[in-house]
Amino acid sequence: MELHLKIIGWLLVVLAWAHLFFPWYFDWKQELKPLSLMNKQMMMVHLYFIALVVFLVGLLCVTSAGELVSTRLGKIVSGGLAFFWGTRLYFQLFIYSSALWSGKTFETIMHVLFFLFWLYMTVVFSLVSFGYSM
Repeated sequence: MELHLKIIGWLLVVLAWAHLFFPWYFDWKQELKPLSLMNKQMMMVHLYFIALVVFLVGLLCVTSAGELVSTRLGKIVSGGLAFFWGTRLYFQLFIYSSALWSGKTFETIMHVLFFLFWLYMTVVFSLVSFGYSM
């Protein structure tokens, strides 16, 4: 399981860095124009704090995979992360509208890849939290 946690960790680090490009990719300069200053700044602040948390969880997995697998605290943390990523998986499937990706090649590929990533993390963290080892 440690290998899977390290893979997840590195993927989360990459995902965190990718957040830096979201404002450009999603054209927030134009898209957020109609919003109040407070809402614009909340979007930016939340983006960067989400990126920071994703980065720190990635670092946790890369640097402390052994502790996540072998300690009671690690299993509790893994259970929390399983719940977190399981909830994110639910949102991917049932909250985001399929109109965002359906019929669009790149968006469909990203939708499927992120579905698989959220599922992978949910399964791995769940197995770790229940003490399963490979």
